Amino acid sequence: MDGIFAPFGVRLEASNTLIQAAFSAFLLVGIVTFAAPIISTIRVLLSLFVLPGKSLSEFGPRGTWALVTGASDGIGKEFALSLAAKGYNLILVSRTQSKLDSLSADLTSKYGPKTAVKTLAMDFAQNKDADYAKLAKLVDGLDISILVNNVGLSHNIPVPFNETPKQEMNDIIVINCMATLRVTQLITPGMQERKRGLVLTMASFGGFFPTPLLATYSGSKAFLQQWSTALGSELQPYGVHVQCVQSHLITTAMSKIRKSSALVPNPKQFVRAVLAKIGRSGGAQNVAFTSTPYWSHGLMQWFLSRFLGERSHIVVKVNRGMHIGIRNRALRKAEREAKKQ
Repeated sequence: MDGIFAPFGVRLEASNTLIQAAFSAFLLVGIVTFAAPIISTIRVLLSLFVLPGKSLSEFGPRGTWALVTGASDGIGKEFALSLAAKGYNLILVSRTQSKLDSLSADLTSKYGPKTAVKTLAMDFAQNKDADYAKLAKLVDGLDISILVNNVGLSHNIPVPFNETPKQEMNDIIVINCMATLRVTQLITPGMQERKRGLVLTMASFGGFFPTPLLATYSGSKAFLQQWSTALGSELQPYGVHVQCVQSHLITTAMSKIRKSSALVPNPKQFVRAVLAKIGRSGGAQNVAFTSTPYWSHGLMQWFLSRFLGERSHIVVKVNRGMHIGIRNRALRKAEREAKKQ
């Protein structure tokens, strides 16, 4: 009899094993599902408020060079001031020579001969080979350890894509994308050869979260995100760290916001956060070679990405409504000013 029922016992034992395995799998999934948001919350808080970033000296010692584009105003100017304070020589590239001269004089006055400053007035919208040749000559032979891709352009006011002026559309793509590519391709071979270096590229929530009425700008910044992640993987084996820096609004000429707040830092506050969190993801959890270092921006990105999704219908709809409001206010202001003339 035992021999007759033995196959049934084997099948029953196998069935029990499968049930136990399935139960264990469901239990594991439940634990992971429950623990994941807790772990994610701890990660973002540690990254934004506790853990320090890498020291700039890892990418090049004091006395080496930092190149900053869009250096004469706002975030670029603050990067120049902060990097000079940390002992780096500076190459400042921007459109207006008078502003560059003024900043250079301020830096020389404050830090004296120990900080060398080179400048180049260059309109990136022109995309002239001659200008890039001048830049190549300027940086030839210099040990450039830090590159800050800061130059950028947005729309004058939020505008439907089909109404976007052709020149504005062209300038946004050329400045935000082509200028960043050409400058980086000029500088990173030297970093790769020296096996050290840091590339910081200023992106925007406008690219991370699709932004109606800023469609061309949004697309250009989304390009920088994808490009930075790909480039970061390419250069990582050579000791060159690439970091795409995400941010919400900052009190700059581009944002047209003058008063800072918890959600809108000034350039000094923002740059301090960027330089303090090199190598930390901040609010950009699970996005390779990317950081959202300013605390309120980081928390905002983390929450929206985790609980809504950066490309969800809700986020896009809210973004659209916000920029319709901004456009309407700008048009009313322009109408009032026109009546005064």
